[in-house]
Amino acid sequence: MARSEENGETASNGRGGARRPPPPRRRSGWRALAVWGPGVLAALADTDAGNVVTAAQSGEQWGYRLMPLLLLLTPALYMVQELTVRLGIYTGRGHGELIRERFGTRWALLSMIGLAVSTIGSLITEFTAVAGVGEMVGIAREQTLPIAAALLFCVVLSGTWRRIERVALLIGLCELVFFYIAWAAHPHPAMVVRHAIDWPIGNRAFLWSAAGLIGAVFNPWMIFYQQAAVAPRHRQWDDYRAERRDTAVGAVLTQLLTAAVLVASAAIVLQLHAAPRLETIGDISAMLISTLGTEVGGLLFGVGVLGASMVAAIVASLALAGGVDEWAVGNGKGKGNDNARGGRLDRWFICTYATCVAGSAVLVWLVPDLVSLTVALQVVNTLMLPLVMGLLIALAVTVLPRRLRPRGAYLFALVAILLLVTVLGVVCAVAGAGAF
Repeated sequence: MARSEENGETASNGRGGARRPPPPRRRSGWRALAVWGPGVLAALADTDAGNVVTAAQSGEQWGYRLMPLLLLLTPALYMVQELTVRLGIYTGRGHGELIRERFGTRWALLSMIGLAVSTIGSLITEFTAVAGVGEMVGIAREQTLPIAAALLFCVVLSGTWRRIERVALLIGLCELVFFYIAWAAHPHPAMVVRHAIDWPIGNRAFLWSAAGLIGAVFNPWMIFYQQAAVAPRHRQWDDYRAERRDTAVGAVLTQLLTAAVLVASAAIVLQLHAAPRLETIGDISAMLISTLGTEVGGLLFGVGVLGASMVAAIVASLALAGGVDEWAVGNGKGKGNDNARGGRLDRWFICTYATCVAGSAVLVWLVPDLVSLTVALQVVNTLMLPLVMGLLIALAVTVLPRRLRPRGAYLFALVAILLLVTVLGVVCAVAGAGAF
């Protein structure tokens, strides 16, 4: 029986009745801060190179027109991550493990394939950032990619989940530089308002960019990561409130950071009166330098993107580690999700991960137009939304005890918003495919 049921309505209270979860206890500020981490880290990871490059290209091509879409996706992002928090705290199980228990091996395998695809796509986009930043300072891909691959492999395999998470949070603080870059680009408020109501929905390239932004926001691996990160270390009812705040802050931070990149790119292109061709992170950085008048802006952008890329690569790797271990456990070969619970990563993950890292680095080395590749990978995430959203909602309404499930007006809003995002993303991806 799932721990959510043992702690929820189905557990006996010794008198033949159902026992409800204990009421929230008042906690100290230090205790509340101690449970923060997965939500903010998932947010910093979500603002990865794929997100940044897609936002920069959107701003370069369409000005501020797609910024309202970014901001409107914030509630949907929160709802998705909040569901993973509920499932993690009240069941104590990872996402893939729950899918296997509730819906069987086939659906679990399908979700694992989706996780693997999104993780490989994320690793590719993170290596595009490494290659681009290296080329920006005159270092060839042949040198930066092997070093980055080896460094990432060593970092992920050298410590426990909690230790890696602390390192990733520290690196992720570099992303805050995006706010400075947006301010330094001096966006014009009147133009922002004008573009917000001017959507060329008949343009395939515009729809492709919109699909890319949606896919950049909703990465399947972030669901696996946050649920696996929350599940083993928060077993108390009152942890839910702190985790929910953590998730809300993370969702808002993600979208604001992405919007900052889009605003900076749009403002610069409008000032140049010409759209430069963007093929690498170096091209985006050069665009910033041309307007800010100093190499500092480009250097800061490079540092921010590199930090975001490392965080995303680490978090996506941890998500894959947890998923592979859950799959191994289900086949009698794992050790009970040690990856998520702070144990050492095992051979199942090491073999899979080494293949993913090496293959991603080689692909980035061979492909010249890294920006177009990155946007296309985000669209792939968009096309996986029906599977990801469908399984998440199905788990929430069937696995959780009745009292803890989304219900009433919130359930209606949840299904309506996530369905709208999914349909919008898939329609834009299909309609805009001819522009790729």
